[in-house]
Amino acid sequence: MSAEGEESGAAGREQDRYLPIANISRIMKKALPGNAKIAKDAKEAMQECISEFISFITSEASDKCLRERRKTINGDDLLWAMQTLGFEEYQEPLKIYLQKFREAEASSGQGGAR
Repeated sequence: MSAEGEESGAAGREQDRYLPIANISRIMKKALPGNAKIAKDAKEAMQECISEFISFITSEASDKCLRERRKTINGDDLLWAMQTLGFEEYQEPLKIYLQKFREAEASSGQGGAR
């Protein structure tokens, strides 16, 4: 494999870790006035931070599941991880959101494993 092929493969794997920048950009724009501009490096920095945050929380939830000999991380595990890692101020609103999400899923007949 050429050095160029190795670089593009590594870049592809690195990019797989990140949420799509278009989604992040859309969310950022919703929080700003309509005429605001967002620099590309700001979007990329936010993309990296958000992805790292998700990995941080998910890793803690995954460790909990491993200790409990479970294979599936659920929403309650993520809430527990956030509490454990010091993000307790988000727990109550996210708990409410998760409950409403589950109710909507159940009423639409799309309920799955939790």
